[in-house]
Amino acid sequence: MKTELNNINFSYQTNSGKDYDIPLSYQLFGRDLFSAPIILVNHALTGNSEVAGERGWWKRLIGEDQVIDTARYTVLCFNIPGNGYDHFFIDAYEDFTTADMANIFLKGLEFLQIKNLHALIGGSLGGGIGWEMLVKNPELAEIFIPIACDFKTHDWLHAQCLVQKFLLDQEKEPLQKARMHAMLCYRTPESLNERFKNSYSEKKQRLESEDWLVYHGNSLNERFSLKSYKLMNHLLMNIRADESKLKNIRAGIHLISVDTDLFFPASEMRMCYHTLKENKKHVFYHEIKSIHGHDAFLMEYEQLNTIIKNIL
Repeated sequence: MKTELNNINFSYQTNSGKDYDIPLSYQLFGRDLFSAPIILVNHALTGNSEVAGERGWWKRLIGEDQVIDTARYTVLCFNIPGNGYDHFFIDAYEDFTTADMANIFLKGLEFLQIKNLHALIGGSLGGGIGWEMLVKNPELAEIFIPIACDFKTHDWLHAQCLVQKFLLDQEKEPLQKARMHAMLCYRTPESLNERFKNSYSEKKQRLESEDWLVYHGNSLNERFSLKSYKLMNHLLMNIRADESKLKNIRAGIHLISVDTDLFFPASEMRMCYHTLKENKKHVFYHEIKSIHGHDAFLMEYEQLNTIIKNIL
């Protein structure tokens, strides 16, 4: 299994007309390139290219003898430029949109001489980039699996990202504050209430739920950059795949939602499914049942594994 970080360097002009030298980093797992079907995984907001292996954030889904078996597939994952995992950061983050990241990923595939993918899988923001990629190159993949995401940012999500933007512009502990708010979007009232049951820590003199939020805020601050978080939040605010071109996507599309998702509500993904069904035959809808909301696609592995196993 290959885990080293690789780089592709090229010049890129954003849709806003700004010129950048992009070091696009990526990792490959499993079979050698072109020796097996290729699956591209697009990571979520605070994720990175390390999807498998000992520290892989999706190692319960991707690896030897897992549903996405690295003994059978070549798994590729790019870092979203500016996420900081490869120490590349973008100061003027508003120069970029999700469509730009899709263009950059397509350039990366072109550099690697990959013309076709067996599957393109993306969770949350990564799925949004996937929609943009397939609108630009409709014949790229045989299978598309967008998980807990839609082809556009709806009003509710835009509003939450706007609050995130305000918090990230604070002078004192901006990243911690934004992450604490985000955790309340990624989970649900039922999830928190069921987990903590108003338990109080005498040692810390606060509710354990508050301690959990503070922990997540501080933890992200230690491993993630404020510049990166501002960029990722901006991208999430600006998913705008051309709806008129969705019907051209040749891949079989399997939408996977979470019934309690507060970020990309299942109702919106069902609406997307019905819209696609009007013009496409190979469109399918799957739903994870969970009290945990948006983060369920990183928690409910038994359900997710079953769904993806049946698709692949």
